[in-house]
Amino acid sequence: MYSPDQPSPAPPLSRASLVIGLYGAMALVGLVIAAGRGNPDVFRIEASGAPMWMLLGGPAIGAAFGIGVVGLTRVATRNFQWARDLHNSFHDLLGPLTGREILILALASSIGEEVLFRGALMPWMGVWLQGAVFALIHVAPGKRFRPWTISAFVLGVAFGWVAVWTGNLGGPIAAHFIINFLNLRYIVRKRL
Repeated sequence: MYSPDQPSPAPPLSRASLVIGLYGAMALVGLVIAAGRGNPDVFRIEASGAPMWMLLGGPAIGAAFGIGVVGLTRVATRNFQWARDLHNSFHDLLGPLTGREILILALASSIGEEVLFRGALMPWMGVWLQGAVFALIHVAPGKRFRPWTISAFVLGVAFGWVAVWTGNLGGPIAAHFIINFLNLRYIVRKRL
C-alpha cells in the first residue's frame, strides 16, 4: 500500500536507456582493454600508413560500404527464403520501435561495438580473430539465426579491413551505423 512517507518506486528503464547502458559498457570495456595494452587511443589504427585524405574520407568510404551492404540485404530478402525468415524473426523479436529508438540503437551499437572490436581487440587479436569474436556475440538460438552469425563474422572482418585501410574507426562506425539504422527501420516496418 502506498504511504506518503515512502518515495514512489523508480520507473522501469526504457529500452533506449538499456541500449545506451549496454553499448556504453561495451565501449568502456574497449577503452580499458586498450589502456591496458598501453594505447588508449582506440580511434586511430596503430599500424596504418594511410594517407591524410584516407583518414578524412573514412566515414564516406564506410557510408558507401554500408549502403552497399544494405542493398545486398534487400536483394537477399527478395530472393531467398532464409533471408525472409531471418527478417521476420527479427521483426517479431524487436516488436515496435520508434524512430528515436532505432536511431539510438544504431548509433550506440555502431560506436560501442566498433570501439571494442576494431579499436581495442583488433590491434591485439588481428582482423580475423576479432571478426570471429564479433560473430560469437551475434549467436542466437535456432538455425534461423545462423545467417546473422555468419554475416556478423563477414562484416566484422570487413569492418576490420576498412579500419586498417582508412587508418581509423570513422569508416567502420559509419558503415555499421548505416547498416543497423536502415535495416532496423526496414525490419520493424515490414513483415515479409
